[in-house]
Amino acid sequence: MTLWTGLDILDGEGLRHDMALGMAEGRVTELRPRAGGETGTDLSQDGERALVCPGLIDLQVNGGAGLMLGDCRTAADVSRLAAAHRAGGALAILPTLISDSAAETARILDLLTEAAAQDPAILGLHLEGPHLAIAGAHDPRHLRPLTKTDLSLYTQAAGRLPHLLITLAPEQATPSQIAALAEAGVIVSLGHSGAGYAMAEAAYKAGARMATHLFNAMSGLHHREPGMVGAAFDHAPWIGLIADGVHVHDAGLRLAHRAAGTRLILVSDAMAVAGTGDAGFTLSGRQITRAGGRLTLADGTLAGADITLIGAARHMAQATGVALTDILPLAFDTPHRLLTGRSNRIAPGTEAHLLCLRGEALSVAGPDGWTQLSLPG
Repeated sequence: MTLWTGLDILDGEGLRHDMALGMAEGRVTELRPRAGGETGTDLSQDGERALVCPGLIDLQVNGGAGLMLGDCRTAADVSRLAAAHRAGGALAILPTLISDSAAETARILDLLTEAAAQDPAILGLHLEGPHLAIAGAHDPRHLRPLTKTDLSLYTQAAGRLPHLLITLAPEQATPSQIAALAEAGVIVSLGHSGAGYAMAEAAYKAGARMATHLFNAMSGLHHREPGMVGAAFDHAPWIGLIADGVHVHDAGLRLAHRAAGTRLILVSDAMAVAGTGDAGFTLSGRQITRAGGRLTLADGTLAGADITLIGAARHMAQATGVALTDILPLAFDTPHRLLTGRSNRIAPGTEAHLLCLRGEALSVAGPDGWTQLSLPG
C-alpha cells in the first residue's frame, strides 16, 4: 500500500482538508485525517495541497478519437472513443447517439450492451433522438414520433444496459409513453423541443427526470410563457448544461446556477474531434468545422461542443465566481446521483477511479501512483 499525504479530498459528501489516502491494487485502502508528523508520499506543490476527487462522469459524449458513436462497429471502437475523454478528466461516460434510423439505433443498442459489459468506463447509452422536434445539428430527416415498436425496443434494452438515457421532445411522445419508459428504468430527458411550459410540465410529471443541455434547442424563458427552460427550473430533478462559454452566455450560466444549483449536471456534448487535433469532421454528409472553440455547420449552427469536462467545470467556476470545489461535484456527483441514486463517495474499499488536481495539472490514479494527463497538441 502507498500512503499519500498533502491532499484534500472532495467527494459527494463534501470537502475534507489535509487527509491521508492509502491505495493498493486499484482500490482505496485507507482514508483519514493526516496525523501530525506523519510521513507519506506528499502530493502538495509549492505549499498547496493537491485536490483529489472521483473521476468525472460525462453523460453526453457524441464522439471522440476521430469517431462519432455511429461510426463505431466494435466494442473496441467504443472503448477507443471513451479513452479519448480521460485527458479531460472523464473516466466514465454515456456514449451518445445523435438521431439516426431505427435500424442504426437498434444496432447501437446491441453494440453498447456488449461494450458496457467489457469496459467499466462505458456506463450505458444516451440516445439523443430521434424523437425530437427541433433539429439543431441533427439530421431533420430522422426526427419522428415515438412508436409502439420504439417503446418495446427501448424497454427491452433498458433491461440489458447498465443505464439507458433517452432525450426526447414532449411533442414526440405522449405522457403515457414517457411513463412506460420511466417504469422500465429508462432515464427520460427532455430536449430539442419547442413545447410550452404546460406540455413540458406534464412530461416531467409523467416521469421525465432531466433536461438536456439547458437553453439550447428548446423554447426559452418568457415571462408569459416560461417554456421548456421555465419548466426545467420548476420540475426537472436534474438539468444538463454545456458550460463552454459558447452554447450558453456566462450570464446564462450564472442564472442556471442560481436557479438550479446542485441539480445541474455538466456535460461536454463532445464530438468526434475530442482527444484529437483534427480541424473538423463529417456528420451525416455535412462538414463540421472546428475553430475558436466552436464546432459549426456551414451555416454557423453549433454542432456539439469543443471542451473537456474539466474545462467545463473550470469555465463554470470562472463564470459564476463560485469556487471550483463547489462546481466539480456537478461533473462527478450529480451525474452519479442521477444514475445510481447515491452520492459519489471516496471511502476505503471503493475502486480508486480518482483524479488529482495540482494547479492546472490533472492526474489519474493508477497501480503505480498518479499519471499526469495531457491534451493533444
